[in-house]
Amino acid sequence: MNIKYHHKPVLTKESIENLITDQNGIYVDATFGGGGHSSAILKKLNKEATLIALDQDKESIKKNCIKDKRFHLFHNNFIHIRDILNQNRIDKVSGILADLGISSLQIDNPERGFSNRFNCILDMRMNQESHYSAKNVLNECSKKELFHIFYEYGEFKNAKEIADKILKKRLKKNIATTLDLVHLFFIKGSFKKRKRFFARLFQSIRIEVNNEINILKNFLLESSKIILPGGRIAVISYHSIEDRIIKYFFKKGIIINNKIFKTIPFKMIHKKVIKPSFQEIIKNPRSRSAKLRIAEKTNNIIK
Repeated sequence: MNIKYHHKPVLTKESIENLITDQNGIYVDATFGGGGHSSAILKKLNKEATLIALDQDKESIKKNCIKDKRFHLFHNNFIHIRDILNQNRIDKVSGILADLGISSLQIDNPERGFSNRFNCILDMRMNQESHYSAKNVLNECSKKELFHIFYEYGEFKNAKEIADKILKKRLKKNIATTLDLVHLFFIKGSFKKRKRFFARLFQSIRIEVNNEINILKNFLLESSKIILPGGRIAVISYHSIEDRIIKYFFKKGIIINNKIFKTIPFKMIHKKVIKPSFQEIIKNPRSRSAKLRIAEKTNNIIK
């Protein structure tokens, strides 16, 4: 097995130890990224096992590789997990792992426009083949749409004020770069407060660009249909919006497009969410907001 790392995987030990219930089974790494989680899964599996991995980011696939006969990597969004499995004549799997965070490869590349640390074109697309970028969001969305983005995805109480500033700015000139966006807002207070504001601002735009919330809900629904009874799903999230959706689904079901799927196809393995240890946060500060939830598939059929 030969892998080149570009990203430190988060909560690896905790997620893999809780995920694998059958060492000869079929598993899915729904978010391949730097390949760290896939590598760890393969180390725990027997030679008869199979690992399917997906990633929508071509750059991640190009710069990270695992050479192992048990491993199969596909360029696709994890919302299409069932289609990928069907194409490979796989009906059910023993477990699924999803790490919802953006990778260091994406954050640290100025050309991708994910971070306000660089002055670059506002992009934020996880799938470079998409035609919808951060520039489209900021320069084309209506006031109502912008309010929704900042209120729901950034959890800003002053979402209306943020939307108004963007609308006023773009009447004079398109908002094209990260610096254009940052210069719109003067944040009083400490560096920590400013950092938190821009992290939430960029997060809310990124969620909209990549349709992350709707995709997560559909992914959870699809996963409930393909995991074997007794199999498990482990999901690592990085903000409260994602974590609430995951927790609610594992406990009560899910709501998609106002349609309620009333079932509890999973049972929680741990009552409390799993967070990185102090030692892991010291080694990898970007892990500090990670939350891991693990659930086991029951015999309930989704309705």
